[in-house]
Amino acid sequence: MMIRQRFPQGPPRALPDLLAEVDAEVPDGPLVVGDPRIVDFLTAFGRTLLDPALVRRHPELAPLGFFLRRGELAAQLTRLNDPGVGVGAHTKILRFPRGLIFHIPPANVDTIFVYAWALAALTGNRNIVRISPRSGAAAEVILERLGTALADAHPAVAATQRMITYDRDDRMTEALSAACDLRVVWGGDQSVHAVRRAPLAPAARDLTFPDRASFAVVSAAAWLRATPQDRDKAVLDLYNDSYWFDQAACASPRALYWVGADAAADEARRDLFTRLEALLASRGELPDPAMAVHKRVAAYGEAAQGRASSLGFAAGDALAVLELARPLDVPRGWLGAGAFPTATVARLTDLVPMLGRKDQTLSHYGFDADELAEFAAAVAGRGIDRIVPFGSALSFAPIWDGYDLPREFTRITTLGTAPTQARR
Repeated sequence: MMIRQRFPQGPPRALPDLLAEVDAEVPDGPLVVGDPRIVDFLTAFGRTLLDPALVRRHPELAPLGFFLRRGELAAQLTRLNDPGVGVGAHTKILRFPRGLIFHIPPANVDTIFVYAWALAALTGNRNIVRISPRSGAAAEVILERLGTALADAHPAVAATQRMITYDRDDRMTEALSAACDLRVVWGGDQSVHAVRRAPLAPAARDLTFPDRASFAVVSAAAWLRATPQDRDKAVLDLYNDSYWFDQAACASPRALYWVGADAAADEARRDLFTRLEALLASRGELPDPAMAVHKRVAAYGEAAQGRASSLGFAAGDALAVLELARPLDVPRGWLGAGAFPTATVARLTDLVPMLGRKDQTLSHYGFDADELAEFAAAVAGRGIDRIVPFGSALSFAPIWDGYDLPREFTRITTLGTAPTQARR
């Protein structure tokens, strides 16, 4: 079984040889949580992503570069080392790397694998990341910049970290799954089911990120009170949340809800989509023909099923707006980049009955903290793991889909000591 080794770059390898290398003795000692050799490498890699020319071509790399700053990594380690509650007065928590982590990231979001891998490396783990043959240009840039940063890195990095590519091959996935201590799977429900057919070692476990759906909400009254400059900023934020990754990321809003009176919502809706259409035109945003056809077929399909009562296309098919016939009957599947089912509800909590475990992110504009807290309490954990302002839907956080990743990537040893006896 031969694989293509992407990082560190090398010739095709037999999988047993690669596994033996990753399991071999690490130069200058095994990795530890917060290992300075890894921190130095990650920060050097992050700096290469902040090159202005690169950011202009791939703006999604800038947040990744900021995420990898030394201060941000130190903050994650500080939070990780907070013992929290439930620890006895005479018990100490010790954290260690989990071991070998096998990552299977999605093909449609080129940067997501780097965030998860970086946190797994930061916590001292050996990692093997399978990069899909269908990954896009940003993934290629990331691999190139990783190679650049590796030139000055400690040999422990090259000894413990691997990024590989192989075509769909059950035998390969089974061998990697059998060898790992934690398997991290991103992708559609079918992909997760397919990977799970490969058994893990008895002490290993899965961490899965299957299909999710996300939504955006706007207070109609707040929108109409906002200045033109604030509205333009909000539209740009919505654009970034939606059009990066062709609206295919789980956190990209799949529907836009207006909250308030019908008349105010209608006025705000016209204004927002007019501004979004102007933004798309100014940026020359045009879908490729295949995307345009997919979006039209999907939109007309929603109308044929009675889910959309009206629909319209604008900005050269870069924008599709569908009016939902029943506000809470929302399509959760991907309709194409720039497709916005929309509806109006009187109160934010009116959305609660439609929400479930499949629903991930609610991006919002114009609501105060009390309104959002009331909404979260009403959902009560049955759905929606993230509530974020416009412009932050795609901002990766170490707590993702309800999982605290740095903690998931470590093992805990509890160290109990006897209480000190009073001297007589």
